[in-house]
Amino acid sequence: MERWPWPSGGAWLLVAARALLQLLRSDLRLGRPLLAALALLAALDWLCQRLLPPPAALAVLAAAGWIALSRLARPQRLPVATRAVLITGCDSGFGKETAKKLDSMGFTVLATVLELNSPGAIELRTCCSPRLKLLQMDLTKPGDISRVLEFTKAHTTSTGLWGLVNNAGHNDVVADAELSPVATFRSCMEVNFFGALELTKGLLPLLRSSRGRIVTVGSPAGDMPYPCLGAYGTSKAAVALLMDTFSCELLPWGVKVSIIQPGCFKTESVRNVGQWEKRKQLLLANLPQELLQAYGKDYIEHLHGQFLRSLRLAMSDLSPVVDAITDALLAARPRRRYYPGQGLGLMYFIHYYLPEGLRRRFLQVFFISHCLPRALQPGQPGQLGRPGGPPGPTPSSPGLYVSEPPAEGAIFLGLPNPEESRLLTEGGRWRIRQGCLARWGHGGS
Repeated sequence: MERWPWPSGGAWLLVAARALLQLLRSDLRLGRPLLAALALLAALDWLCQRLLPPPAALAVLAAAGWIALSRLARPQRLPVATRAVLITGCDSGFGKETAKKLDSMGFTVLATVLELNSPGAIELRTCCSPRLKLLQMDLTKPGDISRVLEFTKAHTTSTGLWGLVNNAGHNDVVADAELSPVATFRSCMEVNFFGALELTKGLLPLLRSSRGRIVTVGSPAGDMPYPCLGAYGTSKAAVALLMDTFSCELLPWGVKVSIIQPGCFKTESVRNVGQWEKRKQLLLANLPQELLQAYGKDYIEHLHGQFLRSLRLAMSDLSPVVDAITDALLAARPRRRYYPGQGLGLMYFIHYYLPEGLRRRFLQVFFISHCLPRALQPGQPGQLGRPGGPPGPTPSSPGLYVSEPPAEGAIFLGLPNPEESRLLTEGGRWRIRQGCLARWGHGGS
């Protein structure tokens, strides 16, 4: 195909004009990101000249340049002035650090804590300005929520309420969903969903009047099935959908809603090993005997150890999350979603674009490498076979007997010797290789 320099030149002229305009307004970030964008545009130009007809190539190159310059624009921030913000869960972690930063920027901060004499509350009282007000609130108690709503309305009459940061969260069990008590699901929903719902609804009249912001700290566990976080992830999925609903419904009022989906960070509650040990012991003490026999204590101990080891990868610096919350409050055009933290892009790519088997294996192996529950381990006869079915595996025929054949390619992790294990069914034999099932032969055992 002939080269067509003029349409390409027209696209570059458009890109240069917008770049010059952004420079004159001091609205363009210079440096490596700009150089990288120009290099990618040049490569795209070369491809377009050889693969596309002139009109299509002109449109593609101009659109790519426009998008690149939009990404390189300096974020426009609103002035802090006398804005007031309510932040929940300021005893520790993201809430405490966000309260400290917003106070230093000049915000009037209303910070809720579980205990007014907690170490985090004392730290805020010591290091922050008199503008910061500490409020005791338990999101599971309607009386506490009502008291905070009344206080907020009374103390923001002159400034108005600009923002609500739903940061408070709760999770007290790391275990399979079947092992997690129903009470854990309820407590997670009470704090992470119903508490945020009641507080947000109560403050909406103030937020509508100020055309303000609602920022909610969610979790990637609400977007994908993290191992052993069923109760927590379910509540975070619910609150994310709720906030997306608010985002659509409040758009005519000028209220903007953002969700922060942080990666793994070492907040005070996460790195409290003694607290997780107590919760594990409580889970074991209250687990029904039938479940304890099926899964085994070793299985639960293994999950607990894997979870604590996975926390070594967590980030100690909480500033990416604090910066995301600040941007959601002050950006002229805040994002609907923020993803602070390392590796989240890869995780979401795997979850949304790779086959289900690979997705499951990634989550199971990368985060918590499961061992098998006791009932599934070789040498445990009769646990999976239906009455009258084949006996359990023996040392001479390692593997597991099940009454129904699985789907080929299904993932099966944690066998002692994956290269030689067999999964034998009444309708055929299956080999487990590299953690995946593949047909081995036909016939009975």
